[in-house]
Amino acid sequence: MTQDILTQIASVVGPNGLLTAPADKAPFEEEERGLYHGKALAVVRPASTAEVAAVVKLCAEAGVAIVPQGGNTGLCGGGAPDDSGRQIVLSLGRMNRVRAVDPLNFTMTVEAGVILQTLQKTAEEAGCLFPLSLGAEGSCVIGGNISTNAGGSGVLRYGNTRELVLGLEVVLPDGQVWDGLRSLRKDNTGYDLKQLFIGGEGTLGIITAAVIKLFPRPRDVQTAFCAMADLDSVLALLARARAASGDQVTAFELIGRSGLVLDLENLPGIADPFAEPHDWYVLMELSTSRPEGSLQESLESLLGEAMEAGEVVDAVMAQSMDQRNALWRIREGVPEAQKKAGGSIKHDVSVPVSSVPELIRRATPAVETALPGVRVIPFGHVGDGNIHYNLSQPKGADKQAFLAEWENMNRIVHDIVVELRGSISAEHGIGKLKKGELAHYKESLELDLMRKIKAALDPMGVMNPGKIL
Repeated sequence: MTQDILTQIASVVGPNGLLTAPADKAPFEEEERGLYHGKALAVVRPASTAEVAAVVKLCAEAGVAIVPQGGNTGLCGGGAPDDSGRQIVLSLGRMNRVRAVDPLNFTMTVEAGVILQTLQKTAEEAGCLFPLSLGAEGSCVIGGNISTNAGGSGVLRYGNTRELVLGLEVVLPDGQVWDGLRSLRKDNTGYDLKQLFIGGEGTLGIITAAVIKLFPRPRDVQTAFCAMADLDSVLALLARARAASGDQVTAFELIGRSGLVLDLENLPGIADPFAEPHDWYVLMELSTSRPEGSLQESLESLLGEAMEAGEVVDAVMAQSMDQRNALWRIREGVPEAQKKAGGSIKHDVSVPVSSVPELIRRATPAVETALPGVRVIPFGHVGDGNIHYNLSQPKGADKQAFLAEWENMNRIVHDIVVELRGSISAEHGIGKLKKGELAHYKESLELDLMRKIKAALDPMGVMNPGKIL
C-alpha cells in the first residue's frame, strides 16, 4: 500500500515533487530548535493548489496522515513529523507566486510558499507596506505565518497576522478546495470561516493562498534606544509616546541588561549604546507615511519630557539607516546570543500590557529560587504585552541537565501568567511543544469546542495529527 500511494502521488506532483531518499528528506524532518527529530514516509512538494488537493484526496482515501510545512522555521514543532515513518510531510515551498497586487485596494494575493521578505519587497515596489516583520523573515513563508498566527514587532500598530488576512484558499482534509480568496473589508455573511484556519497549525486544512492587507509605505521612520529608570517607567513611556505621536508608535521593544550583556559576550559587532549600564532598555520606533512627518521633532520632544519626568535616564536616536540597523541588531540578536550561550528554556507569553512589570517581578525570583544561577533573559514586544521570558543555563552548567528542568520552569512561569489573565503562547503557537500545557491551562469547555471543530472538519484525523490537541 505504501509503494502504491507513493506511485500515485508521484504521478500527481512529478519527479521533482516527491522526495523519498533519506538525505533529501532530512531537512524537512528536524525542526528549528532541534527538539524534534521525525521520520517521514516521504516529502511531497506540490506546485499548485490542484496538486495539493489531489495529494490530500489520495492520502485521505488511504488513511495516510499529512504534516503541512511552510518554511520549517516554527518554534513549537507544529511542522515536524513523528518518528513512525508513516506520515507525509507536505511542503508548500514550490507554491511561491505573487498572484496579484492591488495598490488601490491595498491588497496582495499570494501563494502559501512565498517568503515573507519577498512579500515585503513586493509591497514596497508597489509603494505599499506589508507590516509583518519577524526575525526569520528571510526564510519563513506566509502560509506558515498564517497557520501559526505569527506576531512580530509590528503588532502594536498593525495587529497579528490574523488581522492582516482578508481571504484564504484552503484544501480541506478530504481534498476539497475552499475558495475564500475575497479582498473585502466588509463581508457580514455568516461565520468567518477563514479564522478557523488562521492559527490552526494545519490541523483543519492546508492554506494554499491568501489575500493580505497592505498599508501606505512609511516615509519617515525615527528610532530611539532608551535607558529606563525602572520597569514602571517603560509603561509610562509607552503611554506618553502613543499620545504625543498621535499613535504612530510602530514598535516598542523591551530589552533587559541581561539580554544586552548576552549580546556583547556572544555576538560580534554589537556595542553598548551607553557609557553606563542600566537595568532596562526600550527600543522605540515611530513611523508615518507623510514625506515630511516631523517625527524627529516629535520624538526629541517626547524623550525630553520623559527625561524631565524621570522615566528615561538616557537615550540615543538613530541618525542613519546604519545606526537604526545597529540598534535593532541589539534586540534581534538576543535569541541568537542565547543559542551561543548554551541551553535555553523559552516562554512565549503574553499578559495585559499593564501587567508586564508584575509578570517580570514575580517570575524572576521564583525561577531563580528554583534553579540557582539561572540567567533570566526577558525581552520582546512589551507594546502588545508579549514577553519572551527566556532562561539561559547557568554558566558552566550541563546543558542537558538544565533542559531537563523545562517542564518545571514552564509550570512556574505559566502559573503566574495565567494568574495575570495571560496566555501561555502569544505568537509561536502550540504544536507539539505546548500541547500538554494547553490541556492543563485551557478551560475544558474551550477544549471540547476545539475537539468538535476538529472532528467535524477532519473526522479521519489525517491532518497534522498530534498537534495542538
